[in-house]
Amino acid sequence: MLSRVAERLYWTARYLERAENTARLVKVYSNLMLDLPNGVGLNWHQLVDISGAQAFFDSHYRTSGKRNVIRFMLSDTDNQGSLLTSLTMARENIRTTRDLVPSEGWEHVNELYLFARKELTGKMLLKDRYEFLSEVVMRTQQITGLLAGTMSHGAAYQFIRVGRNLERADMTTRILDVGSATLIAPGVQLERLENRLWTYVLRSLSAHQMYRQYVRRRVQASQVLAFLLQDTDFPRAVAHTLGEIASCLEHKLPHSDEPLRAALRLQRLVAEANVNKLHAEGLHEFIDQLQLEFGNLHQQISTTWFSLELDEAV
Repeated sequence: MLSRVAERLYWTARYLERAENTARLVKVYSNLMLDLPNGVGLNWHQLVDISGAQAFFDSHYRTSGKRNVIRFMLSDTDNQGSLLTSLTMARENIRTTRDLVPSEGWEHVNELYLFARKELTGKMLLKDRYEFLSEVVMRTQQITGLLAGTMSHGAAYQFIRVGRNLERADMTTRILDVGSATLIAPGVQLERLENRLWTYVLRSLSAHQMYRQYVRRRVQASQVLAFLLQDTDFPRAVAHTLGEIASCLEHKLPHSDEPLRAALRLQRLVAEANVNKLHAEGLHEFIDQLQLEFGNLHQQISTTWFSLELDEAV
């Protein structure tokens, strides 16, 4: 397989996962803004901060009100992390690798892109936005399941698997950042809001039922953090996604020493985290550290497999 083809498959998975998790992030933040009482200090610009695109947003928008932030997150084609841009890039990458993926995969990605473009070009009411975001989440999950169930699990699929899990780990930490106490205004009694806040975080990751089934405790910040960071069985937990990446790198892909070393370093960082201490202080900073490490892992993957001559095989 040519290195450029491997790279496009990797980015197909990353962009699809990014679209799904951007939809999840906007949904949970919209619900929080509606449900939490006035005066807790939440504002829409914090959603931009969580996405890591503050400088770009501030250079393109004069105000950070609800309308501008939602447009930036969902339909702004100049924003490389917007939902529509992610689907556009996923469509282009899978279009150029159609000979390696099931034809239904290309068809479903193309249909999802056309659906999103149509819905995001018009004025969207609050009810319509929730339905649209739920539809995006459902369709991206269908595509993920389709590829897993109908594509041979050779090298091509392994690059999809690595890309999906790396993006999922990154976006899970961004959604966890919604629960960071740094988002709450100083002086607000966090205890009375905590259960509601972390319940929304769990639900945004489709994790609430599994949390209640396996943790068997009421929703508490430290327990939610432990579940979503360190649980090795839940598919959207960071520890699980890193385990999937390490498995691909160690057993399925050649020349993987440096990427594997970066993945194992991330696994140790997450496994050794003191969630009780993180809840008390430092969660936001720890998430920033993880995202820097995710960037380093991506760079190692890119250097190992994608920075080759166009005619060189992986």
